[in-house]
Amino acid sequence: MSKTFIAISTLIGTIIGAGILGIPYVVMKSGFFLGLINILLIAVVMIITMLYLGEVTLRTNSNHHLAGYAEKYLGKKGKLLMFISLIVGVYGAILAYLIGEGESLSYLFFENINHTLYFGLGFWVLMSIICYFGLKALEEGEELGVILIAVLIVLISVIFWNKIEVNNLNYVNWKNMFVPFGVVLFAFLGFNVIPEVKRIFGDDKRGMKRAIIIANLIVLVVYILFAYIVLGSQGENTPELATLVLGKIFIILGMITMLTSYLGLSISLIDTLKFDFGISKVRSWIYTIIPPIFLFTFLEIFNLTSFTKVIGVGGVMSGGLTGILILFMIKEAKKKGDRVPEYSIPYSSILAGIIIAIFVIGALLEILNTLK
Repeated sequence: MSKTFIAISTLIGTIIGAGILGIPYVVMKSGFFLGLINILLIAVVMIITMLYLGEVTLRTNSNHHLAGYAEKYLGKKGKLLMFISLIVGVYGAILAYLIGEGESLSYLFFENINHTLYFGLGFWVLMSIICYFGLKALEEGEELGVILIAVLIVLISVIFWNKIEVNNLNYVNWKNMFVPFGVVLFAFLGFNVIPEVKRIFGDDKRGMKRAIIIANLIVLVVYILFAYIVLGSQGENTPELATLVLGKIFIILGMITMLTSYLGLSISLIDTLKFDFGISKVRSWIYTIIPPIFLFTFLEIFNLTSFTKVIGVGGVMSGGLTGILILFMIKEAKKKGDRVPEYSIPYSSILAGIIIAIFVIGALLEILNTLK
């Protein structure tokens, strides 16, 4: 098996997670055409930004996590900001998965989402135990996650393709043209795996650029196809969690996908706190599991939970901040790097400014939309 194939699979397995389940709903809000523009725009921005991050890693002899690269090129403040970005992203995702799992279990057993709080709490207890004891078979769930997503797409295509109605795809709502931005950005996030991709290639890293581009293009096609089929077949009945209207088998597949994503993110944060910040295992575990459950319980009690709004805000805040830091990192790495990279992407202050503006404006619009 070639290193390029392994790298592409690793990238796809990391990028495609439970965020895909929220895409049809936000695309329904704007209309398919405007949703498609959001998906294409974010795909281009993410490919450029990931290529820049890949170049940062290639210009650096030593291996680091994202916070380590930020510290090397942006100093202690850069490391702190990157860590804040990680925390926001992980907490936001875990919170969304608690909502998603709670709603899925409630719908599975009672055909409504009235019992989301209790099922969410039960799921949290189980996952917290697994995270503490570190069951390896469940920690390394990216391969399982990407297989399940592939099965989900194939089954949906086979079952629902003939049920697609063009009228469900024709309307446009300009007032909601940026509603998909945050959720789609969240669904494209995979910055944290780029250092691992560098290590996969070993001594010959010439295939890294191609792997990043191919993986993101595959993700792009999957997201467009998923939104097209679900929205085309369900129309205005599309819920925030797409699998809820597709049948029990799809609900279960969606739940397993969220479970693997939940574990991967939780274990990653625990390891970061332990190894990068020297915090004990118990405290790292507590810092990882406690804040999201407090937020989840609060939002559920006051009936404020929303799967897509949570991942939307998490996407623009975490993804936007990480992306902006990467743009500053590549500028410094081109001057201070201690290694000749296998590829180099031209740096343009104008292009960097446009990407930063997209991240900032997208974040502001997402937050304003959430507060409505």
